[in-house]
Amino acid sequence: MKIKAIALNTLKEATRDKVFYNLLIFAALVIAASVLIGDLSIGLNEKIIKDIGLASILLFGLLTAILVGIGLVSKEVERRTLYTILTKPVNRYKFLLGKYLGLCLTLLVNVVLMTAFLFLIVWWQHGSSTLSLLKAILLIYCELILVTAVALLFSTLSSPSLSVVFTLGFYIIGYFTSNLKEMESGVQSQFSRSFIDLCYYLLPNFNNFNIRAEIVHGIDVSNTYILGVMLYCVLYIAIVLCLSVISFQRKEFY
Repeated sequence: MKIKAIALNTLKEATRDKVFYNLLIFAALVIAASVLIGDLSIGLNEKIIKDIGLASILLFGLLTAILVGIGLVSKEVERRTLYTILTKPVNRYKFLLGKYLGLCLTLLVNVVLMTAFLFLIVWWQHGSSTLSLLKAILLIYCELILVTAVALLFSTLSSPSLSVVFTLGFYIIGYFTSNLKEMESGVQSQFSRSFIDLCYYLLPNFNNFNIRAEIVHGIDVSNTYILGVMLYCVLYIAIVLCLSVISFQRKEFY
């Protein structure tokens, strides 16, 4: 119940945050602008609207995850409300998990609103079904909550500014993970090969979540693949949250 209360309170705080609304409005404007861009491309209007719409949901969801996620702990410390919370019978891990779940709910609201707006535009422009987009949006949401877990981990380890840099770096590297195996074939040193293998298996592969091109071009993505990626996401989040809890338990607040 304590985790639930903290999660709901985090959701309320995040929805009051100007950053949340600014990003949401800007995302809606970008999705709407895709209509104009699509009109300039003969025969590709619908595909361009869907492509830009999905990219906007990912981009602005990512900004919300990082900007709000980094501040989950640091804002409580700055306002000194964390000290009051921790003096009550609330375990640190419950506080951290509650904050994480609260931001996941915030992202869910964010993604649902942007998805509804995208569906409305596609239906208004083409009167076509957009249900196939749900698979891509589901994996976008999985990607966002994984990034949120990473942002939360870095927020327990360093300052807010460094946490933003580390999270962005981690995210960018995660899109090049699949290239590590290709690099390994050109490396002679056994140590280097072992190091590349370690990075390949430790770092998340964010390419697994990217099925936007397939969905936009009408290529079927199996439900088995979707479930496999979701399981991968859940396992990775569990590991990252465990590390976050360990780091937060050891952190001293003055």
